[in-house]
Amino acid sequence: MSSSPTAAARLGTADRRSSDGTRTAAVAVSAVVAVVGGFLGSGAVVGTPIAQAAGGALSASSTLVAPAGPAFAIWSVVYAGLVALAVHQLLPSQRHDERQRATGWWVVASLLLNAAWILVVQAGSVLGSLVAILALLAVLVVAFSRLRSTASSSRGGARSSLQPVLLDGVIGLYLGWVSIATVANASAALVAGGAPATGALATALAVVVLVVAAGVGWVLAVAGRGRVAPALSLAWGLAWIAVGRWSGQPEAPVVSVVAVVAAVLVLAAPLVVRARGVRPAA
Repeated sequence: MSSSPTAAARLGTADRRSSDGTRTAAVAVSAVVAVVGGFLGSGAVVGTPIAQAAGGALSASSTLVAPAGPAFAIWSVVYAGLVALAVHQLLPSQRHDERQRATGWWVVASLLLNAAWILVVQAGSVLGSLVAILALLAVLVVAFSRLRSTASSSRGGARSSLQPVLLDGVIGLYLGWVSIATVANASAALVAGGAPATGALATALAVVVLVVAAGVGWVLAVAGRGRVAPALSLAWGLAWIAVGRWSGQPEAPVVSVVAVVAAVLVLAAPLVVRARGVRPAA
């Protein structure tokens, strides 16, 4: 009888290790799906570029908070990071890691939602793309939160010097960029629904949205205990909104200035958090 608890524990460990194999395989496969979807969305060889899909509703000139075209080059960095993460989590030292377990299925969901967003845009549904990106944002928020909660509880800390970069860093970068992309997508959906794309009202709403984006940057900095990655990608998006509204169409100098200020505030947030003695646990 005394051996029963031990046998049960061994069985539970075996089950967890088996599920780890399923999870790591799912992350790897979904990373491939996301990269293929991103390739189709780029329109480099096949498919329609996102800027031209859905009647151009998501182009750099569609709304006052649409980032200029070069901003979307960050997807190459995000995709490369996600592929590297997918490979890294297959390593024996990472396959059964508690932090990988805590976030793996959320990473899978984010990758599939990413591909789904591209498919919906290719189908011409701006409203459907908003639903997809809101779901993607929610999933990434959960993954980011689970990273924070497991950082201090992970026994012995990260088992790889790459884990903070490929797990915390990539997911943080992903979250920051999707945050600003959600803002642009929501604005595009409003314009597609009949809201004004330019004018005094559109400018006022754009300013409010940018102030909220700056607030989101501070929330992520505080919640992430000074993690820099979300701030970098969020500020990147804000900076390219500033460029788009200063030198592109539609021009909106006020929006451009506010976007610059918002980007600076977002970049300052993790520095202020760290200056107060707070450091990421991972």
